[in-house]
Amino acid sequence: MPVLSDNIRGALLMMGAMCAYTLNDAFMKSLADEIPLFQAIFLRGLGAVVFLVVMCKVLGQLRFTFPARDWGLVILRTAGEIGGTYFFLTALFNMPIANVSAILQVLPLSVALAAALFLREPLGWRRLSAIIVGFCGVLLIIQPGGADFSAYSIYALGAVACVTLRDIAVRRMSRSVPSVFVALVAAVGVTGLGGVGSLFVEWQPFTTLSGMQLAGATGFLIFGYIASVSAMRFGDIAFVAPFRYTSLLVALVLGVVVFGEWPNALALTGGVIVVATGLFTLYRETKLRIRNRMVPDRIR
Repeated sequence: MPVLSDNIRGALLMMGAMCAYTLNDAFMKSLADEIPLFQAIFLRGLGAVVFLVVMCKVLGQLRFTFPARDWGLVILRTAGEIGGTYFFLTALFNMPIANVSAILQVLPLSVALAAALFLREPLGWRRLSAIIVGFCGVLLIIQPGGADFSAYSIYALGAVACVTLRDIAVRRMSRSVPSVFVALVAAVGVTGLGGVGSLFVEWQPFTTLSGMQLAGATGFLIFGYIASVSAMRFGDIAFVAPFRYTSLLVALVLGVVVFGEWPNALALTGGVIVVATGLFTLYRETKLRIRNRMVPDRIR
């Protein structure tokens, strides 16, 4: 039996993670007609928090002695996670799952642009051109002013902005802050959002089906987290990262099979453009990292 290389193992784990996250989204979207958004966020979050507490204890990462600067970044990242969850799920409850997923694929581009603007990371004309073209692809997905335009597309863009803030905060964080602990703090924040929001909505009783859907969402969310963390520990990031786009393919299939949704030709074209420019940006960033490693420190 052939032994899988670390790169292939990492790619398979990343594909599994993206499938799990998208299935979580599908389960949450299925709950939209029965369970209020904040109630669903709160109850799903409870399961995630319990799991992450156990995981932190097992890995020895449940500690709180970090510098004030890192705590500030952890809180900033959590704020981004809270905002991203609210905007994303609001859009997901009211838009085709493939359209929302396609808009979220612009994240590598938005993070690269934000890193250049706020962290002064270098951004050459090739990547800048790819970012501009990628955002044009997003306009094709959203189609402002068109017959298929949904105001909830703005919520999806809000999710992009919040997740970009989250990822930029992570880049500034010192390596001494454990990743699972950061995820736990974020999960507590998101669950708190659901708890506060659910005070102002009328809770709905669970049917057998909606209970199974919530359990499925929680299970796939937990599996997605484990798989995505594990994926980045195998192989090269440059090889593994492009497999994130598996989520868009899964979203297209689920949209047709489960929800009877299919994006129009413009939205599909925009999705292809966003993915292509995102892959190009990852390729350019990889080349730059390799080049920087090859330049002696005294020359840099």
